[in-house]
Amino acid sequence: MTNPDDIQKPGFQLPEQRYFGRRKGKPLTARKINLMETLLPEIGVPLPAGDDKKLDPFTLFGPEVTDIWFEVGFGKGEHLHWQAANHPHVGIIGCEPYLNGVAGLLAQIEDEKLANIRIYGDDARHVIWKLPDASVSRFFLLHPDPWPKTRHARRRFVNQMNLDDIARILKDGAEFRIGTDHPIYREWVNLQMSQRSDFEWLAEGPEDWLNRPDDWPETRYEAKALEGRATYFRFRRLPR
Repeated sequence: MTNPDDIQKPGFQLPEQRYFGRRKGKPLTARKINLMETLLPEIGVPLPAGDDKKLDPFTLFGPEVTDIWFEVGFGKGEHLHWQAANHPHVGIIGCEPYLNGVAGLLAQIEDEKLANIRIYGDDARHVIWKLPDASVSRFFLLHPDPWPKTRHARRRFVNQMNLDDIARILKDGAEFRIGTDHPIYREWVNLQMSQRSDFEWLAEGPEDWLNRPDDWPETRYEAKALEGRATYFRFRRLPR
């Protein structure tokens, strides 16, 4: 249980605001190390200093970008890469603290010369907190860590605090997608989203959440189906 006195200490963060995932895996190849040192600074997301300073996401991209999408925890970047390649008019901000995942996506970006991806290699909430209201047209959260133990439930990314922030940055009518193959997380999403009055679940029957939409590419992680059949949640941000 959180000690109320600790909340007053400098640097204190609630469990919902802390990152608990893994940062690094196997050693990177020489090429990927080079990409981390050269390409990442070019397409990284700089956060403006100051609590009251916001980041205009369109300034990160060229004039051809007319929409902004956002992906949390892109893993090896397969889904984000597919979306960027198939939607060149969309600028996609991807956030991933796992360095090996960032390096893998950088290699794909270099190979295909994709100009509409920007990367933040840390906690996605740092960027979310800086984005203006109603600035994002689509938001992806695919196979987040389920933190299945009850004592770790507050670490799950889908919580009311984060949902408030996501609702703030989404445009009216924007789509919020959540994918999971974990039964506990599936029930958790249902519980958390059922408490929202600012989102509408875009499902009329089981086929709408059991079948993957055509514009939702399968990743290698999803193909493994580690916990069982995947669920494809799609929610719409209701008008303010």
